[in-house]
Amino acid sequence: MPAPRHSTIASRWLRSGTAVLAVALLTGACSGAPGSRLPTVNGAGASFPAAAYQRWAQDYAKETGNQVNYQSVGSGAGVRQFLAGSVDFGATDEQLKETDFTKEAAGKRGAVQIPMLGGTVTPAANNPSCPELKLSQAQLADIFLGRIRNWKQLGCADGPITVVHRSDGSGTTYAFTNALACFSSDWKAKVGKGKAVTWPVGVGAKGNEGVAGVIANTPGSIGYLNQAFVQGRIRAIPLQNKAGAFVLANEKSGTAALNEVKLDERLGGEDCNPAGAESFPIVAFTWILAYQTGYGAETAQALRQFLTWSLQEGPQATATSLGFVPLRGEVLKRALAEVDRIKE
Repeated sequence: MPAPRHSTIASRWLRSGTAVLAVALLTGACSGAPGSRLPTVNGAGASFPAAAYQRWAQDYAKETGNQVNYQSVGSGAGVRQFLAGSVDFGATDEQLKETDFTKEAAGKRGAVQIPMLGGTVTPAANNPSCPELKLSQAQLADIFLGRIRNWKQLGCADGPITVVHRSDGSGTTYAFTNALACFSSDWKAKVGKGKAVTWPVGVGAKGNEGVAGVIANTPGSIGYLNQAFVQGRIRAIPLQNKAGAFVLANEKSGTAALNEVKLDERLGGEDCNPAGAESFPIVAFTWILAYQTGYGAETAQALRQFLTWSLQEGPQATATSLGFVPLRGEVLKRALAEVDRIKE
């Protein structure tokens, strides 16, 4: 659905008594002398949070005059570029492996992994003739295993099901297949989990944008998307959770699920089927990857300022309006502390 209209981020901050100080710190003291500009920072990676990151970059530029470029190339490519040292920051929806922290540029410069948002990965379809469709976890796995091939098997009108999946390496795919491996022992044994898998059935498309485009233009199709990409002809499907309830992907169900995920000392963490009656079962954090050293003073300051700004109430609310799950509480405090580890 289209994002609702909302006030500017600055006006959101001005609702609180500390807002003026926050804005002053971010747009004044942190950026140096009045009229000064910090270097442009460049990042690449996950398509899952791209709508939020690119919107943040626009709003941040309007407020501060400083530029951030973000390319939505998928988590796999984002991690590769980060390890190669070809970007100022990477972005991924799958936490780094412990060995990644010692590889290439990450090993030489040190690396931090900062959760920025949460998001749900929802089954989504283009089948207006079946508006009451709900899926159990077993049914979802069987659709992607190719065992359920006709909408009639789901109680809908007769017609073939076109399965749509990612063709590129993707953290969205990792979150989805990680969940399917929990939902179905057959999926776990035959397909498994990963940023890229050998799909039993279906057609592939690049990025959440590509999958959304194929679903929107293919009646009778079903795929998986970050909820932010569920728009127009695409309808999110309620999915049965661990507690047995059928829930839609939204801020409430996403927040309930994220609160069940335990983060480790590097702020990585996942849960393939969170507990809780209100939890949506496929949920994940999305992370920014940054170096601890090697930027130079101004670029390090530019990146710290943008990330700190992004974790404030206003930008997080903007991301929520785009279909993401905001960070709250202890994980937000830990994320801000991790940003401070970015040095020259």
